[in-house]
Amino acid sequence: MTMRGEGKARVTPQLRRSRSVQPLVNLLRDYLLDYGIIQMDETTVQVLKEPNKLATSNSYMWVQKGGPPDKPVILFDYHASRAGTVPKELLLGFKGFLQTDGYAGYHAVASNPDIVHVGCFAHARRKFDEAVKALGTGGWKKPGKAGEALVLIGRLYAIEKDLREKQATSATRYTTRQEQAKPILDELKEWANKTISAVPPKTALGVALNYLLSHWPRLIRYLDDGRLEIDNNAVENAIRPFVVGRKGWLFSDSVRGVKSSANLYGLIETAKANGLEPFAYLRYLFTQLPTATTVDDYESLLPWKVKKSALSTD
Repeated sequence: MTMRGEGKARVTPQLRRSRSVQPLVNLLRDYLLDYGIIQMDETTVQVLKEPNKLATSNSYMWVQKGGPPDKPVILFDYHASRAGTVPKELLLGFKGFLQTDGYAGYHAVASNPDIVHVGCFAHARRKFDEAVKALGTGGWKKPGKAGEALVLIGRLYAIEKDLREKQATSATRYTTRQEQAKPILDELKEWANKTISAVPPKTALGVALNYLLSHWPRLIRYLDDGRLEIDNNAVENAIRPFVVGRKGWLFSDSVRGVKSSANLYGLIETAKANGLEPFAYLRYLFTQLPTATTVDDYESLLPWKVKKSALSTD
């Protein structure tokens, strides 16, 4: 029996090209899973012909960023669900650090003893930003208790900015964080524990404090390894082109179509992360893929294997 919409989907040039790049996407996933750090996030997408779902309902594009520093990988994967079973499936076989926002759907995969869950301080900071905004137009002049948290978090980010500007090694990042960031974090936690008892939990400040303390073990995990980041912003930035595009095209027609888009978005963002002009890289791919038959052939087409001089930007 043919599922609704799937048997009738027209095989467009985009679908054919997406199928041709699947071996390349599979290789990229190997590099992603073999490295010990993955950042992950998800965003909504509407698919008109998703079986057993209303055309107006939300499905999800899951985005993963990882790979070695000199071989960055960004992959997009479509799933109809936002359930915790999805990241478990996508990260099957992965061992290392998984960095995400506070969405509870990641807790299931993070319960795996081979995976260490790392939080996102940007989300904690946004909660305190919202608490200041809740004070009204004069909030930024007299930010109150929320402002105290933002000052401490700002000091943490100043350390990270300095490390980036100095292009610090992982070892230096680790040592600097232990010496400079850890005392600030200790001060922030002590302040939060003292403050929360006097703040109504349903206020914006109460929500921010509860988020900070309930996610604390994951938020400070970035201290454990110099390769880790203080937040998940890098993968959120990788999602942004998809979100901007969605405002224009609004929805995908079929499941095959949205999976095709996922493959192509992944290749584009991975090309950009490796310093390649994405359109030139795709054009090069689609001229070389017809003759690719072996694993070595596909390996030679990975973004970090392609020389910029081979790409025509005309």
